[in-house]
Amino acid sequence: MKQESILLLLLGLFFGLIGAVYWGWGHDDGGGIMLLGAFLLGMLPGLYYFWWYRRSGGNRPEDRDDATIADGAGVIDSFPSTSIWPFVLGMGCWVMVLALVFGTWFAVPGVALLAAALAGAAAESRRGGNV
Repeated sequence: MKQESILLLLLGLFFGLIGAVYWGWGHDDGGGIMLLGAFLLGMLPGLYYFWWYRRSGGNRPEDRDDATIADGAGVIDSFPSTSIWPFVLGMGCWVMVLALVFGTWFAVPGVALLAAALAGAAAESRRGGNV
C-alpha cells in the first residue's frame, strides 16, 4: 500500500498547489472549489492507505523489495457475490440529486429507493445470499 499511498498523496499535493495558485491568481470560487475537491480526492484515500500501511507494517508482498512471485500465490481474498442493491442505492442517490434540480417532490421516490436498497442489502448480508 506504500506505493498507492505515495501516488495518491502526490496527486493530492499537486492539485492542492495548483488550486492555491489558481485561486490566489484568479479568485475564482468555482474552479477553486473544484480543485479543492480534487485535492481531497487525492489526500483522503492516500492518507487512509498510508495509515493502513503503517498499521500493517508493510506485510504485503507488493510492499517488500525482497518478495518473490511465490509470496503472492494462494488465495487472494473473498469477493462479494453479485447483488442488485448497490445499483438500487446508486439510483436512489441519483434521484435524490434530481430532487435538488426538479423539486423536493422528487425526493419521495428517492427516499423510497434508498430505504429499499439499505433494507435489501442488510437482509442479503444477514442471510448470506440473494434476496
